[in-house]
Amino acid sequence: MNDNRENSTPGPGPEGEKVVSLYEKHKKIYVRPVTGWWATWRWVFVWGTQALFYGLPWLQWNDRQAVLFHLVERKFYLFGMVLWPQDVFYLAVLLIISAYGLFLFSAVAGRLFCGYTCPQTVYTEIFMWIENRIEGDRLARIKLDKAPLNGRKLRLKLTKHALWLLFSLWTGFTLVGYFTPMHELVDNLVTFNFGGWEIFWILFYAGFTYMMAGFMREQVCKYMCPYARFQSVMFDPDTLVITYDAERGEPRGARKKDADVSRLGDCVDCGICVQVCPTGIDIRNGLQYECISCGACIDGCDAVMDKLGMPRGLIRYTSENALARKFDRTGLLSHIVRPRIILYTVILVLIVLAAAWSIATRIPLRADVIRDRATLAREVEGGKIENVYTMKVMNVSEAPRAFLISVTGLEGIELASERRVETGPAENREVTVNVRVPPEAAPKGSHKIFFNVVAEDDAQVAVHEKTTFLMP
Repeated sequence: MNDNRENSTPGPGPEGEKVVSLYEKHKKIYVRPVTGWWATWRWVFVWGTQALFYGLPWLQWNDRQAVLFHLVERKFYLFGMVLWPQDVFYLAVLLIISAYGLFLFSAVAGRLFCGYTCPQTVYTEIFMWIENRIEGDRLARIKLDKAPLNGRKLRLKLTKHALWLLFSLWTGFTLVGYFTPMHELVDNLVTFNFGGWEIFWILFYAGFTYMMAGFMREQVCKYMCPYARFQSVMFDPDTLVITYDAERGEPRGARKKDADVSRLGDCVDCGICVQVCPTGIDIRNGLQYECISCGACIDGCDAVMDKLGMPRGLIRYTSENALARKFDRTGLLSHIVRPRIILYTVILVLIVLAAAWSIATRIPLRADVIRDRATLAREVEGGKIENVYTMKVMNVSEAPRAFLISVTGLEGIELASERRVETGPAENREVTVNVRVPPEAAPKGSHKIFFNVVAEDDAQVAVHEKTTFLMP
């Protein structure tokens, strides 16, 4: 892979010696708008991901927000499912699924996530769309930036940045809406009575959106994103990557009228592929880590080939083996399914199925038992030994329920407290449980006992919690 950051400049020393700079001065990239197959798909994903992001907080489910990570109540609502802090296991499963999905997509066709669904790519596309509508196309923007400051330039720049800021603030507001109920945020917006953390996260996320998508853009993909650095270890000779067909395109050169072009390749050296690239690379120099596989150069080159009456595909998705061995489409597709892809797919499917089965069969009840440390064991009326516990009964379902508590494990063991606990929908109730046993039931020391919590209306909804009983 080529690294465009290296900037060789003459320096002191023996004649001909070059000094390699560690840094390259940033040059603003003026991306040329492009249309085509891949640009259309890119916008499909832009619309899809943003409709999902901005729309979910407004959906209602059972008279509440459908998707809400309520930090104050310490509950995560996902449509009909309620997750508690004890369900952090599902977060780990989600991260594993995401990782294997990334491995699979990267092994098949490179940085598909980067090119189509990465937030940096999506927001950059939206910001560039606003920029194009306000300041004009690529040449108009270059001309505007070079022009001296005047009323028109100031008006266009202020309008663009005002729209960027409004969009960024709405993005930050929507993000906070996943953690604070949206109806509360809207009420607070009317009165501007936000809490300190809400103001911080709205401004924090809005500021990063404005900075990353408005100014840093390709620098995030080139220097900040870790995926750009380790993507090569996920590739193999059969991975589909965007490739320039040098055998067909070289030697490149412009087509002049009445000139002999028989010795030239199909590349007319128009530079369109560079102008449409959001990271500013020249794909004709080979695969580079800056390439985010967005396909913009393919659309740009295909448009030029169409105008010249030449076949498309000078720049295309292909693999190293397909290019070297001249595979046709069938041969190319046949090499996509290979042991590595099969392994990733099988693992991913198994994890998804296991997670789905776990969610489908999960018991809508949780119970935690904590010993009262202030009173380990005591003798009560009748000479019995009593231990005191605090029990947290969590009704995971979204319907009110009553639960019956019983205890087993020692001869003569009994509850000396309320046996029935009523809970509201998705409610956590904390009750004090007194357990008593006859003094002759067990010798001195610690003994295992079991609490059984069963739903009054459904014996299948039950948990069996182990704890210890201390005999003095």
